[in-house]
Amino acid sequence: MLKKISTGQLTMGMYVHRLCGSWLDHPFWKKAFLLVERRQLDLIRQSAVREVWIDTRKGLDLPLPPDSAAVDDAVPDRFDATATPASLELPVSCSLAEELDRAGRIVSQARRQMHAMFLDVRLGNAIDAEHCLPLVDDITRSIVRNPGAIVSLARLKTSDDYTYMHSVAVCALMVALARQLGLSEADTREAGLAGLVHDVGKAVMPLDVLNKPGALTVEEFAIMRTHPRAGYDLLTEARGVGPGALDVCLHHHEKINGTGYPSGLSNEQISLHARMGAVCDVYDAITSNRPYKVGWDPATSIRKMAGWAREGHFDDAVLQAFVKGIGIYPVGSLVRLGSERLAVVVDQSAGNLLSPIVKVVFDVGTRSAAHSDAIDLSAPGCDERIRSRELPETWGLTCLDDHWRMQAA
Repeated sequence: MLKKISTGQLTMGMYVHRLCGSWLDHPFWKKAFLLVERRQLDLIRQSAVREVWIDTRKGLDLPLPPDSAAVDDAVPDRFDATATPASLELPVSCSLAEELDRAGRIVSQARRQMHAMFLDVRLGNAIDAEHCLPLVDDITRSIVRNPGAIVSLARLKTSDDYTYMHSVAVCALMVALARQLGLSEADTREAGLAGLVHDVGKAVMPLDVLNKPGALTVEEFAIMRTHPRAGYDLLTEARGVGPGALDVCLHHHEKINGTGYPSGLSNEQISLHARMGAVCDVYDAITSNRPYKVGWDPATSIRKMAGWAREGHFDDAVLQAFVKGIGIYPVGSLVRLGSERLAVVVDQSAGNLLSPIVKVVFDVGTRSAAHSDAIDLSAPGCDERIRSRELPETWGLTCLDDHWRMQAA
């Protein structure tokens, strides 16, 4: 039986059927779950959600019995916390500043490893994907500690290493998304490997087309559209590549509305891994600087992708999970505060997607530079709120990424 109650009436052991309000108002990906951890309950009560639907057939009901004071202690015995979905697990975490140094070393190693892989392919050597698995594991551990660190660093590419670092960035984004979706450890690893090898077909594309510093002609674009099939053919001969990675390589340019390539698949014809790959691939591509185009800032990119999802480019549920993983305002976003100051997002706040950690860089009133220490917008007593996203070019602001990198200094 479904019953609508206030969040103040929630207790451990209830089954949340649906959280009332927008998915932006709370930090949970899964719409339905059993309350088995005190932190789950705290996050709901701290969010903007005020009412929830519970399913009394799957969990506890109201009113509670007279001895309800003992219910919280009894819940772990009745509802096994080890069965909690991965998306609700509480990994050991750290701040972005604490993780940046470790993430930087992983990114440097990944750049060398991916460069070697692409070179091997061009020389006609077979791919040994098993050699990539330790790298996937290192990236996964970094994501667990702080997803923003390695995702943000991998976004900072030069035109010379774009193809290699794009693969590293997509790997990190795929791992973060897989964790947000609650995928198993094995499926998360498969998703990470898929990110690393999804564009391996570009290694056999003509270099003058691949590295062209401008828009492609119709003929050149037709050549580039062959890279998913070329990569798939290469990976079928490789060691250590599972069906998930093969599928992402072949179908990461498919669209939900059927207008993608190479097969024109639509809706349920596209696997979950391939839907994930489509979102991660596009996000990194549009946030990266290219010889012919300056990348959009992270917040603008999320807004653009939300519009494309409405047009049928992406699976909307997968995109929502992606946003929850990297934040409504990802690291590096420029936002306008209620105090009429502009600030750069330098880290995410635990459990509140709408209130990240920011550093002030500009005063709108005086139209001059301004500075502050890091401000946690979710902290008790903080009266600052984000009013809007802002375009850096509107205010003549450059090098915004320096602010979150300086946070680690």
